[in-house]
Amino acid sequence: MSDAGNHDLHDGLLALACRLAVEAGTLAAEGRQIDIEAGASRVAMTAATKSSLTDVVTRHDRAAEATIVDGLHAARPDDAIIGEEGTDRTGTSGVSWFIDPIDGTTNFLYDLPLWCTSVGAVDSDGTIVGAVFIPATNDLFAAARGRGASRNGRAIVASGETELSLALVATGFGYEPERRRAQATRLSGIAPLIRDIRRTGSAAIDLCFAAAGIVDAYFEENLQRWDMTAGELIAREAGCRTGDFHDGAASPEELLAATPAVFDQLAALLR
Repeated sequence: MSDAGNHDLHDGLLALACRLAVEAGTLAAEGRQIDIEAGASRVAMTAATKSSLTDVVTRHDRAAEATIVDGLHAARPDDAIIGEEGTDRTGTSGVSWFIDPIDGTTNFLYDLPLWCTSVGAVDSDGTIVGAVFIPATNDLFAAARGRGASRNGRAIVASGETELSLALVATGFGYEPERRRAQATRLSGIAPLIRDIRRTGSAAIDLCFAAAGIVDAYFEENLQRWDMTAGELIAREAGCRTGDFHDGAASPEELLAATPAVFDQLAALLR
C-alpha cells in the first residue's frame, strides 16, 4: 500500500477509535450517574469479580464494551476484536482491536475520576492507532503510528526530564496479595531515588500522562494487552521510550515508558 493509502487507512482507524472511545466512555459515565441518583450501592453496581474479590466488573464495563464491539463490527466486520470483558472475535483483515471499556474500574466504582476507555488497533507491524478517553476531564488522547500523539487535538510531547532523582514516576499494583507484597518491596527501594511515586489506578491513563509530560515515567508488570495497547503507542509517539526492564520490547509482563534519559536509569533499578 502507498504512503497515501496508509495515511488514509490510519486516519480512518484513528477516527473510529476516537469516536468509539468517547461514545463508550460517555455511556459508562452517564450510566454511573443514573446509578448514583437512584441510590445504587457499590455492591449493586458490581456484576462479577475476576482474578480476586477486589478485581471487579460492573454492568457498565459490559455495556461500554458492547458499544465498542458493535461499532467496530459495523465499520470493519473483518477485523479481530479482543476485549477485557470477554469479547474474542477472530478476523481476516490483519487488523486486531484491543479494547478496555473501563480501565480503572475500582476508581469508577468509588467515583474517583481517574478511569478511562481505551481502544487500540494493531497489525503485523505493531500498534497502528490508539485512543484513550477520560470522561471526568473530557480529555481524549490519541496517536497514529509514525504521526505523533495528541491531547484534544493538540500535539503533546514527553517531559524531557533527564535526572532520575527528579523524575515523577507512576506505577500500578496487581490484585493478588503476594504480588502486591513484592511490588511494595520494590517501591521501598526505588522511592528514595526519585522525586516521588504516583498511583492513578489506570495503566492507560498513566501512559497518557507520561506522553503529556504530567509524569516523567511509568512502569508496571502483569498487565493485559488491552490495558497497554493504546496508551503505549500514545506514549511512544509523544517521545517516550518504551520497553521492558531488560532491553526488550514493551510487553504486558513488563512495561516501562519514560523520557529517553530516565529510561535506562529506571530500568536498571527495576532489574
